[in-house]
Amino acid sequence: MMLTPHSVIAVIGSGTMGAGIAQVAAQAGHPVKIYDIQPGAATRAIDGIAAALSARVAKGKISASEKSAVVSRLTAAHALSELADAALVIEAAAEQIDIKQAIFRDLAAICPPDAIFASNTSSISITAIASGVPQPERVVGLHFFNPAPVMKLLEVVSGLETAPAVLESLTTLALRWGKQPVRCHSTPGFIVNRVARPFYAEAWRALEENVAPAGVIDAALRDCGGFPMGPLALTDLIGQDVNFAVTCSVFNGFWQERRFLPSLIQQELVLGKRLGKKTGQGIYRWPLNETLPYEPAAPGNSEAKHIKFHGRAAWLNNPNSSDGVTDSYLELDDVLVQVTQGERATQLAKRLQRPVVLLDLVNDWQRSPLVVLAAAAGNTVEQTAKVIRFFQQQGKQVLTINDYPGMLVWRTVAMLANEATDAAQKGVASEQDIDTAMRLGVNYPRGPLAWGAELGWQQVLRLLENLQQHYGEERYRPTSMLRQRTLLETQHEH
Repeated sequence: MMLTPHSVIAVIGSGTMGAGIAQVAAQAGHPVKIYDIQPGAATRAIDGIAAALSARVAKGKISASEKSAVVSRLTAAHALSELADAALVIEAAAEQIDIKQAIFRDLAAICPPDAIFASNTSSISITAIASGVPQPERVVGLHFFNPAPVMKLLEVVSGLETAPAVLESLTTLALRWGKQPVRCHSTPGFIVNRVARPFYAEAWRALEENVAPAGVIDAALRDCGGFPMGPLALTDLIGQDVNFAVTCSVFNGFWQERRFLPSLIQQELVLGKRLGKKTGQGIYRWPLNETLPYEPAAPGNSEAKHIKFHGRAAWLNNPNSSDGVTDSYLELDDVLVQVTQGERATQLAKRLQRPVVLLDLVNDWQRSPLVVLAAAAGNTVEQTAKVIRFFQQQGKQVLTINDYPGMLVWRTVAMLANEATDAAQKGVASEQDIDTAMRLGVNYPRGPLAWGAELGWQQVLRLLENLQQHYGEERYRPTSMLRQRTLLETQHEH
């Protein structure tokens, strides 16, 4: 079916997502019908949209007449039969497959054969939802991100039977709605919820292994990694129950692949109803009032007498340069300072027979206010103090963590890049769509594939192999595409 700018759009479910989707469609000029099984819920949703738009009028973002026009296009449907004239029905009901299948089965008996049925599911197979519908080729996933009126990304998900014309139609519609569509095949977690798993998983693991307090883990990812928010604070904001459910769904969807393993700490929070911001306590107590254990100013007598840069260490004496971050190192008297490559500082110190301090990856050297350090166990306090003082003189705050392979940011970025290569290799989506999805859907500073290429696939591979050796786990196994990229990279260098 051709979807015109005036096609009737129906939304089933009037919760946060359903109401947000209805608002998007109405703002784009469509007549929109909202249906909810709970009596009065659809009407309340329309009142909520009107209130949200009134707030925008008050801020001068839209005019009062624009608000009235949008609200006038919204109507509450009291029975499914009232959706018979909808050209597109978007289902945003509970995340349970039997509920979704029942809704679409009922709709198939009501709507014309060319009406498109879309599910806003974030984790259920589109193929499975479509299997109960007489015309499965018209069933598709339209995964919006919260809040739907604000977030640009829209995952357009095809099941095994979804017709190419349906995908084309919805991709065009998404662009008309001011969204950025990315296409993917129905697979657990689609693009964003699958590729983002390591962002959370590595933070939980660091917490479980007592590497650093939650606030330090979050500060590293936010202030060094350039992510908009630390992973643990983000799970508190999303809701520990919601985030844990998605992790479990992806874990089970991939036949319990170890790299998607859920966290026992997170499970404990969910069991204890410490769900994050909405209950006032999760990992943190809300409202957040965090003080970080920054290193105090190192004494003047801890200054290194001899400072020597090796390799392309321009990132230290010329903050405008970000190249070769992992190929270079620094000597402060007898102390070796370098960016982690996946070994522990103690391991490197033992091999080199000298004091070592490792530095975590910094996404933007100039803008990052922070460096995160890990010292070898054999270092003296004075040796580590030289390194702390050096970075404080560069105008950085310093946080120290326990000696941990791959540290916090680098191992997370490596795992994100690895997961993205896996999704690309398996044809879940194009490389461009994977990177676009991660930048727009979860606001990552870079798409993980572009990031991996920029850091160097050899560096990513080395880090993962070191982690795999340290843990002896499948979790850190580099994908064959990542190995292939490394080979291509070395060929280009020769």
